Amino acid sequence: MHYLASSAKNKENKMSKKIYIADIGGENLVEYFKGKDNFEVVGSSSDGEEVVNSVIKLQPDVLVMEVMLSKLDGFAVFEKIKVLKEKTPKVIFISSLSHSGFVTKALQMGASYFMIKPINAENLESRINEILSNSLSQENRQLDEKISNIFISIGIPAHIKGYQFLREAVKLAVEEPEIISSITKKLYPTIAERFETSSSKVERGMRHAIEVAWNRGKIENINNIFGLKIYNRNEKPTNGELIALIADKMLMDC
Repeated sequence: MHYLASSAKNKENKMSKKIYIADIGGENLVEYFKGKDNFEVVGSSSDGEEVVNSVIKLQPDVLVMEVMLSKLDGFAVFEKIKVLKEKTPKVIFISSLSHSGFVTKALQMGASYFMIKPINAENLESRINEILSNSLSQENRQLDEKISNIFISIGIPAHIKGYQFLREAVKLAVEEPEIISSITKKLYPTIAERFETSSSKVERGMRHAIEVAWNRGKIENINNIFGLKIYNRNEKPTNGELIALIADKMLMDC
């Protein structure tokens, strides 16, 4: 799959943020951003070699890139474009593989962000706007990395909705610790609004993610992370308890 914007459209959208999407099966993201007046999709491809050549030619502001591309993987593509004299775009890695090493490697290489599939296009758009306005700090990127690593360690799979809900909840609890005391009235509705869903689905999604993690039998990992024997196989934390526990860990590590 590949798509290149016409030169006429390039002229029309000089003030738009130029985005290139390097993904396998990324048609939905392409269509989403093509429908946005403040974005210009200058190209897309799942071929790593083509991505390198296109980025050199088109000089996008943002490159949204899958780790597992054909011919050259996303990390190899990033290495090649980083050494070019041309403008290097902000890079957001995306992947369906929830390996903590991928997240760490991407951020250490200088990527602006790492998102686990499935990708919510509106969340991606918000993240791009934050990155281009320089409001996404190194501290926030490190927080995302730490949360992702904990979730992977305790066995919460990245492809389920509950993973994304829990990650947003932990970040909210780090920013505003008292929100945990208003989990039903404030935390669930806030996350529901961001993901365009209902509070009840947020609650159920989180519960399901925790149950999946416990069924995978990685309880010892969470005890090791927090240095205490907190839970056993027959004793699952509530949504609020897990969110508060991880948020406290993040705050202590700051």
